[in-house]
Amino acid sequence: MKLAIVTSYPPSKVTLNEYAFHLVKHFRQKNEVSEIILLTDKTEADKELSFEGQGCKITVRECWSFNSYENLFSVTKAINSTQPDAVLFNLQFMKFGDKKVAAALGLMLPLVCKLKGITNIVLLHNILEEVDLNSAGFTSNKFMRKIYGFIGSSITRLILQADVVAVTMQKYVDVLERKYKTKNVMLIPHGTFETATEQPNYELPDGPMQIMTFGKFGTYKKVEHMIEAVQLVRQRTGLDLEVVVAGTDNPNVPGYLDQVKTTYKHIDQLRFTGYVEESDVPKLFKESAVVVFPYTSTTGSSGVLHQAGSYGKAVVMPNLGDLALLVKDEGYQGEFFEPQSVESLADAIEAIVTNTAYMKQLGVANFEAANAFPMDKITQRYIDTFQAIEASKSNKVTDFIFNSIQ
Repeated sequence: MKLAIVTSYPPSKVTLNEYAFHLVKHFRQKNEVSEIILLTDKTEADKELSFEGQGCKITVRECWSFNSYENLFSVTKAINSTQPDAVLFNLQFMKFGDKKVAAALGLMLPLVCKLKGITNIVLLHNILEEVDLNSAGFTSNKFMRKIYGFIGSSITRLILQADVVAVTMQKYVDVLERKYKTKNVMLIPHGTFETATEQPNYELPDGPMQIMTFGKFGTYKKVEHMIEAVQLVRQRTGLDLEVVVAGTDNPNVPGYLDQVKTTYKHIDQLRFTGYVEESDVPKLFKESAVVVFPYTSTTGSSGVLHQAGSYGKAVVMPNLGDLALLVKDEGYQGEFFEPQSVESLADAIEAIVTNTAYMKQLGVANFEAANAFPMDKITQRYIDTFQAIEASKSNKVTDFIFNSIQ
C-alpha cells in the first residue's frame, strides 16, 4: 500500500504534529505499507525523520500552509502527482487555520478524495458538538456560537463523506451517529506513543520535584491557577517544588505565556521551556513528578495523558468532560480538581507530592493503561480498516457486474 498522510509534522508548530510523528514511526514498520507520502505543512527546518530500525520509503511533499486559502488546491495537486493508494487525514477542526474560511476549505479534502475514488480515512481528534467554543478560542458571542454551530455541522457532513471517520472516544461515535444518521464512524483509540516491556524507573532525579504541564496555552489551557496552586502547596508543606510550563502559546492567543512570565516573575522556580523538540520529550516527562492538566474545558482525547501514562507518571486532572470519560474508558488514574478552584488544584497536587507511595501507585496504573493501546496496534487498526474498505469496494463492483449480466 502506498499511503499518503495529510498532516502537520515536526518541526511544525501546528497542532497534531507530534501525533503524526508517531503514526509515521509505526506505519513505516508495517509490511503492508510500501511507501509513506507525507503531505505536510511547510517548515523552514527539515522534517524529523530520524527513526531507528528498518522501515519503508518516506516521501515528503510540503504542500500546504496554516491559514492559506490555497490548501484545498495545493494538497489536491500533490495527491494527483503522487497517486497514493489510500489517504489518511490527521485532523481537527482548526487544523488548516484559525481563520474560518481557510480552516473550512482544508477540511473539504476528504470529499475531494471521495469524488476521485481514492480510499480515505479521516482521523478526527475532536468534534464541534463537544467543544466549548468560548473556552477553545472560537467566540464568546452567543449568536456567533449558533452560526459556528451551523457551519460546524455543515463541515462535519463534508468530513463524513470520507470512507471512514475514525474518532478516539466512544462518546464521539455515539454523537455523530445520532445527529448525522451515519454508519461510517468508528472508534480507534488515541494510542500511546511510547510503550515499554519493562516498568519505568519511578525514582525521581535529585533536586526539586517538578510539577509539569505540557501543551499549547492561552485558550482553555491556562497556567495561572497551576502556578498559584503550587505556591500554595509550598507554603503548606515546605516542599521543594518547581513549576515547569512546557510548550507554546495557542495560535489564537499569541503572547499569552510572555504575559504570564511578566505577571509571575516574582515566583521562584518557575520555568518555561518553550517549544519542546520531539527528542527532548522523554527527558521532560521522566524528570517530572506530577503532570498537571490545567484545563477549563476539553476538546478531545488527550495525547498528553497518554504520554504521561507511557512514562509512568501521576497526573492531576480537571473533573470535567472528555478527560473524565477517558479515565473511565481506558483505566487511567489520578487526582481530580474543580477547574476554577486554585484551592482544589492545590489539594490534588499536595495529595500526590506528600505521598511518594501513592505517586508510584498512580504511575503504575497509568503505565498499564497506556500499554493497553500501543501505537503499533493503533496503526494496524488503520491498515485493517483500509483493507476492509478496499474489499468492500471490490465486492460492490463484483456485485454490480454480476447483476448487470443477469
